[in-house]
Amino acid sequence: MTEQATVSLLRWLRRQLRQATPQREHLEAAVANDDPAEARRLLDGFDFTEAQRRHVEGLIDEWEKGRVRS
Repeated sequence: MTEQATVSLLRWLRRQLRQATPQREHLEAAVANDDPAEARRLLDGFDFTEAQRRHVEGLIDEWEKGRVRS
């Protein structure tokens, strides 16, 4: 994952999930461990609006594209 994509995703997650819950920490760990499949699985447990979900899924899509190019 490119550093810019990592920073974007983590910043967005921290803004949306203000409380440092175990679920958010697991999601951050999935990002840190370069595991988009786990991040997607964990996101299913969050109550995001449709717009939020589309946005974060787009960020993960970019992450996955970056992994293929690397």
